[in-house]
Amino acid sequence: MAKDNKKTDSTIALNKRARHEYHIDERYEAGIALQGWEVKSLRAGRISIVEAYAIVRNGEIFLFGASIPPLLSASTHVVAEDKRTRKLLLNRAEIDKLVGAVERKGYTLVPTAMYWKGNRVKVELGLAKGKQDHDKRAAEKDRDFAREKQQAMRSKNRFA
Repeated sequence: MAKDNKKTDSTIALNKRARHEYHIDERYEAGIALQGWEVKSLRAGRISIVEAYAIVRNGEIFLFGASIPPLLSASTHVVAEDKRTRKLLLNRAEIDKLVGAVERKGYTLVPTAMYWKGNRVKVELGLAKGKQDHDKRAAEKDRDFAREKQQAMRSKNRFA
């Protein structure tokens, strides 16, 4: 009897700083073109997308600034460059929509997460606008208020 080998979607990396620095309006799922040694490094969990962003070049979208350091056991015949520019794979309609938003409306493309979908690596891109300092402070106040409210409700319900 054959086993059903379904892999669950698992997160490789999250960019929590993107949620703090930007208002994320829409999210898109994109594939990413990787080399073999990069996939091995991702399986080991070696990636940083905190400083990464996506850029538009010649009608294509590329991930810039993501760091995937090579493993020590990486292939010796390949020169491993950890911060190389990687191509993102999207439909033409999605690319056109994103290019219009970035070039005309002043949006930024920020990777918010990287995860496995089956045996493929996917990048979640957020179409985002930068937050001002007062927006960041207001979001922090709202978060603190929600936490205090939750603690008060828990303590009140404990004795009921």
